[in-house]
Amino acid sequence: MKQFIAGILMYSCLSMMMGSCTKASLDKIIEQQQGGNASVCDTSQVRYSTDIVAILKSNCYSCHGNGSTGGSGGISLDGYNNLLVWAKKGYLVGNVTHAPGFIGMPYELPALDSCSVNKIVAWVNQGSVDN
Repeated sequence: MKQFIAGILMYSCLSMMMGSCTKASLDKIIEQQQGGNASVCDTSQVRYSTDIVAILKSNCYSCHGNGSTGGSGGISLDGYNNLLVWAKKGYLVGNVTHAPGFIGMPYELPALDSCSVNKIVAWVNQGSVDN
């Protein structure tokens, strides 16, 4: 009988622990660690000139822009036309989302924060407009 009660207690504890660790709670923890707040990440009207260029300047241009392509396979993301090539081929979204089959970017650095990734994905989904 003691083993039965101990088993029920163990099962209950495991169930509570597993139930409390959901994708939503993990996303919330990640957002808190990154100092972000998912509710303030507006992706409804992402603009290349303000949103996307700011993300690229902060995270990509050190290897892929402003004449610096050393160690980047010669890939330049500096300028709309250069970026558009990679956006249309699917590499931009594949790389920043760390999708299977793509090289996660920034290379050997922490992934972009979720808001930046969401803005890039939204911009591509909205047609990669030069606005």
